[in-house]
Amino acid sequence: MKFITIKAFFLFLILSISGYTQNNEESLLYLDQKPPGLQPVVFAPSIISKPSESEFGSVFSKDGKEFFYGVVINGKSEIRYTRLVKDSWTTPETIISDSNFGLNDPFLSPDENRLYYISDRSIKGKGDKKDHDIWYSKKRPYGWSKPINAGANINSAGNEYYMSFTNNGTMYFSSNVLSEKNNDHDFDIYASKQINGEFQKPEKLSDAINTKSYEADVFVAPDESYVIFCAIRKEGLGRGDLYISFKNEDDSWTTAKNMGASINTKGHELCPFVTKDGKYFFYTSNQDIYWVDAFIINQYR
Repeated sequence: MKFITIKAFFLFLILSISGYTQNNEESLLYLDQKPPGLQPVVFAPSIISKPSESEFGSVFSKDGKEFFYGVVINGKSEIRYTRLVKDSWTTPETIISDSNFGLNDPFLSPDENRLYYISDRSIKGKGDKKDHDIWYSKKRPYGWSKPINAGANINSAGNEYYMSFTNNGTMYFSSNVLSEKNNDHDFDIYASKQINGEFQKPEKLSDAINTKSYEADVFVAPDESYVIFCAIRKEGLGRGDLYISFKNEDDSWTTAKNMGASINTKGHELCPFVTKDGKYFFYTSNQDIYWVDAFIINQYR
């Protein structure tokens, strides 16, 4: 009986330590920042969002322990990275950059073995800049591979911006391939299914989302239940607002609605992202990264 009691005590001790470690680790997620409520706040001020820099696209890994984001300094964009190691986050470091070309708007593939981003990089990586394409790097033991173009089914002679993925690998992105000549601001949102690892010819989303104005920077929910995107429209509150649309049971989309003054300002809101655990909604506003409790999305349904 005494042996069983001692054994039970040690089992309780092990479980307690394990539980404490797990709870402590969870409290450190998202750069150990105080979770936001339904009022958006700047994310990680002076660590990620800095007054001397412009921050744009951002994405967390599924477990919340890795963070990738785009930074523009003196007109040049690069991708930075920080991760949780034991009980602290590493100092953000540049992981993908180029002396000639810009790279921005990072987003992880569903299996997180690829890091996608946009770049004005030439196909061969030398010479003059070209239009923006979607590129990716493969995860390697030493880091990330050199940039790989996402291919002709995704990229065009126009500009392709900001991508996100459903759980089954369908890529949502924006392009101005159909815009009138000399109109660089007429972007639409597309979706490209992935079959056997290959992206298919993209389909333009319906006019419930796309208009003759600017629609870009699209985030699609992993279950494809909604999209959030940036649009420039006459009824907007600023230079660019975030809009949201939900998918109906018949797979059509509801008419996109402005997310209102809770999110949008007189400035420019873009680069939406919702964490995989569904807890937090991130976006860029006036060149800083903001976050808010993702429960706010329910008020637009």
